[in-house]
Amino acid sequence: MQRKTGGWRQWSRARRLKAVRLAALVALALALAFLQRGRGARHANPGEPFPANVSGRAQPIDGDSLRVGGHEVRLKGIDAPEGRQTCRRNGAPWRCGDAARDALSRMTGGETVACDVSERDRFGRLLATCRVGDRNLNAAMVAAGMAVAYGGYEREQAAAKSERRGIWNSEFEMPRRWRDENNDTRAR
Repeated sequence: MQRKTGGWRQWSRARRLKAVRLAALVALALALAFLQRGRGARHANPGEPFPANVSGRAQPIDGDSLRVGGHEVRLKGIDAPEGRQTCRRNGAPWRCGDAARDALSRMTGGETVACDVSERDRFGRLLATCRVGDRNLNAAMVAAGMAVAYGGYEREQAAAKSERRGIWNSEFEMPRRWRDENNDTRAR
């Protein structure tokens, strides 16, 4: 039995179109897989050694953590409302968790973020003080009223509170308490 050897040219137009679509889908899937490969945050065991510094373009996760250089970094000394957390402003619900993340995103502005790492938290995330140029992001989030201070930044918090900036211009629950009441263990 002899086979036809015309190949691609003998395929019907519809068959060629299906083959091109399939090839495009495979190429798209491979491209997406390649792009996603290095984007996820790297979690480590709490006792694992950590780098002294990480830097790169930051992707905010919430108001007090971001991805930098393939690592999840938590801003040391602050606690911001969680992503699902709402506050009340002028009697109406306000998505303060989203507002905190958006504030951090504006502060990073697509610029290079440099973080000085001091330790890992109990989830293996890097605890760090991060900067964009000369601007300390940890202090800036507290000064903007988009995070509360714990273990530092009390002066910035006092100013934000007295001037009713950010969450201090709303009714809110402290992020730690909100996590406890809502069984949100991811960001503790």
